[in-house]
Amino acid sequence: MDTHSGPDASPSPDGSARDGADSSYLDAVEALYREAADVPQPALCCTQSPVWELPGLVVPAAMLERNYGCGSTVSPRDLARAKRVLYVGVGAGMEALQFAYFLRRPGGVVAVDTNAAMRALAGELLEDAASVNEWFTPAMVQVRAGDARALPLPDASVDVVAQNCLFNIFTRAHLAEALAEAHRVLAPHGKLVLSDPVAERPIPAHLAADDRLRAACLSGALPLSEYLAALVDAGFGTLEVRARRPYRVLDAARYGLEDNLLLEAVEVVAIKDPVPADGPCIFTGRTAIYVGDEDTLDDGRGHVLLRDLPLGVCDKTASALEGLGRADLIVTKSTWHYPGDGCC
Repeated sequence: MDTHSGPDASPSPDGSARDGADSSYLDAVEALYREAADVPQPALCCTQSPVWELPGLVVPAAMLERNYGCGSTVSPRDLARAKRVLYVGVGAGMEALQFAYFLRRPGGVVAVDTNAAMRALAGELLEDAASVNEWFTPAMVQVRAGDARALPLPDASVDVVAQNCLFNIFTRAHLAEALAEAHRVLAPHGKLVLSDPVAERPIPAHLAADDRLRAACLSGALPLSEYLAALVDAGFGTLEVRARRPYRVLDAARYGLEDNLLLEAVEVVAIKDPVPADGPCIFTGRTAIYVGDEDTLDDGRGHVLLRDLPLGVCDKTASALEGLGRADLIVTKSTWHYPGDGCC
């Protein structure tokens, strides 16, 4: 988990920046994660989430105790041709270590964080990881002071940018800045891998204005449609919703609500492709299945369906196929789990 500041602000004593009242909530973020670096916070984010177990990878116990994320951003299929990964918000270093497991090259992973306590902790724990993993050296991960809204890397210099349970903390204006920075540093067709809470409906103003709740990843979540729209606005033309699961409930009694409000954790990959003229390609686990008399069905838009074989399609294509009104064409609803088998 990173803490953040504005690119146009004056620096604070720890090297981060502050840009006035609009960024006041970032002070609460800084304080909370300074505490979390020192003493594990079991209730913060999803520290009980199952952790990848990989052959030959030993994760130090202190990393596991400070696993302040709401999912995972590490997937082998995103790393097959990656030479450099940027991890925004180093936390205790666990996912940086997991990325290094796949890249295995000096400087292959750059991890940035504004929180000096977290950077120091990550450095110590990566040294510990080197003592229990023969394949790993700390040189594989560069831990740097850095801000999600003013990343210390050149344009188009990384293949993957990842963040876990971080961007949900931002206000909408700050989120737009962070997404623009991720887009800037990614190479063409590079991937922004995100794991964040989203809300089933807009967060009420009295909760969104609570700095401590926002810092704890409880009151900054957007509805999924707004979250995806922010990615498209930043210039990402292809989005994959790979997972969606319950995260927390803001119950009516404790949080002053008329009804309980469900938060869900989503894992999304945003690809730095141009946004098509007819709109973004957003994959949410929809499938088209042709069951007609012919061997194939050509929809005239570049999609050829083989009889009886499911084809993953983006939401835009799914809507177009439904519009054909064919009884021999079944289009399924979103599963919110996309395995990468689709076309747009």
